Amino acid sequence: MEINPLSLVNPLTPIDSAAGLDGNTEQTRAAVTAVRALNKSELFGQDRELLFTRDSDTRKPVIRIVSRTTGEVLDQIPPERVLKMAAALAQPGKDGSAA
Repeated sequence: MEINPLSLVNPLTPIDSAAGLDGNTEQTRAAVTAVRALNKSELFGQDRELLFTRDSDTRKPVIRIVSRTTGEVLDQIPPERVLKMAAALAQPGKDGSAA
């Protein structure tokens, strides 16, 4: 399976460390600290950074590696197509059932 870089489709919705993930601010702080440490170490390269965000439609967590200079999404988990499928399934009447 080939994994191609994804273009920036949706604007990033950064997770606010003060708001928390599902109300767990301690867990959120730990995640934010880990992401900052990884980015500082340049593990993903000098021009790349890890972003931990939420998809604006599904509110699911998304991990992205982006170019610091262009903002281009180089890799993403889960892929954009999976998020679009999840959003479509969440809409009433889209799954073939009665609305």
